[in-house]
Amino acid sequence: MKGKDKVIITAALAGGQSMKEHNPSVPYTPEEFLREAKRAEEAGAAIVHVHFREPDTGKPTADPKYMFPIYQALKENTDLIINTSTGISLETSLEERLQPVTALKPEMASLNPGSMNFCFVSQTSDKIYRDWTFENPLHATAEFGRKMKEVGCKPELEVFGLAHIHNTLWFHEHFDFLSDPLHYSFVFGVMGGILFNSDTINSCIHAIPPGATWQGIGVGALCFRVAMASAIYGGHIRVGLEDNVYIDPSTKELAKGNWDQVEKAVQIARFIGREAATPEEARKILNIPHRNPDR
Repeated sequence: MKGKDKVIITAALAGGQSMKEHNPSVPYTPEEFLREAKRAEEAGAAIVHVHFREPDTGKPTADPKYMFPIYQALKENTDLIINTSTGISLETSLEERLQPVTALKPEMASLNPGSMNFCFVSQTSDKIYRDWTFENPLHATAEFGRKMKEVGCKPELEVFGLAHIHNTLWFHEHFDFLSDPLHYSFVFGVMGGILFNSDTINSCIHAIPPGATWQGIGVGALCFRVAMASAIYGGHIRVGLEDNVYIDPSTKELAKGNWDQVEKAVQIARFIGREAATPEEARKILNIPHRNPDR
């Protein structure tokens, strides 16, 4: 199967908000992260997206004493591309959020090209549960991007709306930390971000530069709808317990882990004649060098 017909599947293992109280398979410890990553790899994932956690509390962290054991376990025992989050949590400072890049020098890390409202709201009333600002000033995006280039880390551009894509075009024109092909994540389903429908996904696809790659991320009930649209429109897929704790959002059946969501993503891709990429195939598609064992 040609490379363009391959689907890179990312398993977002934990996230900044999902906890064991939401799904007991959310990993906290290095052993749990490795279990989830290996099973996701066996199911067809090529990338794991990692928000590191304190093992006792599950609190998102950028403390190297917690990051290193998880990162080493994944690097030494899987062939996966390890994509570290620089979002960490909505309470984490910008200085702390850069630590996964500087301390770990990963193959890949998220890069957020703009601030946004990030809210939790009721779907049946006017209640606003959480009302945060996800702060990503442009000077910080530039600083993060320069550091990623310095350590040889591929940015994954997380965008929550068209303005964020437009920002990346400006960065690409005026800075040198974004190398082709640019790789985007279109995030749908966060209140304060972009709605998911055919118009919005097409607008995102047409806004990115020629040759760029992208994946769709659907939060909560949108998870597998976005996965299907991504497969149909030639994008890649992200699933996992960061975004959605259910294997069937309509019945509220909990996922057994990240791996069964990956299995479902593989099935979705196969429905339209595409196959999951291996980690090495994903590296070629994204123009990531073969993993250096010393990193």
